[in-house]
Amino acid sequence: MTNNSPLLTAIVLAGGQSSRMGQDKALIPVDGVPLLQKICSIAAQCADIVYVVTPWPERYQHLDLPNCQFIRESTHHQGALLGFAQGLTQVNTEWVLLLACDLPKLQLELLQDWIARLDKVDEQAIAALAHHDKGWEVLCGFYRRCCLPQLLEFINQGGRSFQRWLQSYPVEILPLSNPEILFNCNTPEDLALIPDSK
Repeated sequence: MTNNSPLLTAIVLAGGQSSRMGQDKALIPVDGVPLLQKICSIAAQCADIVYVVTPWPERYQHLDLPNCQFIRESTHHQGALLGFAQGLTQVNTEWVLLLACDLPKLQLELLQDWIARLDKVDEQAIAALAHHDKGWEVLCGFYRRCCLPQLLEFINQGGRSFQRWLQSYPVEILPLSNPEILFNCNTPEDLALIPDSK
């Protein structure tokens, strides 16, 4: 990070059941490196602190995750939004980078470009995210820590959808020239599209 970059915390979510994949996505090797380790390595090059939110910290203890701290997810099977909320309670920086652990094509350069734009994000926006036909790219983007009260209120009312939560608030659109970078690996068929996965 450059000296004029905003201080940033990253949250990596590794709490999914991987039911469609049939094995733990976080441990699938890409380029010889488990996916969770790959994502955490990218996150650590962007952020001062990286939290890994997961119900199973012991499952990933053996991975090489420098500068990463585990947060044991207390809301097992409840979805990504609750895991994010739990991680967000630990954040002290203005911005948090939220990442899923199953983004095999994620590139550091894209995140660095987005980070350079954060200082210019409208003060009213609670998040800065890429957008696609189905909505916001919620698991690879930036959220302001101050959104936590609104997030908890939404969750306490039974809300579990990022897309539905974000409908009520201003969100800044981040440019994404190559959506393939955010390819999400959910099934064995998806995995077969990654040439360096084993």
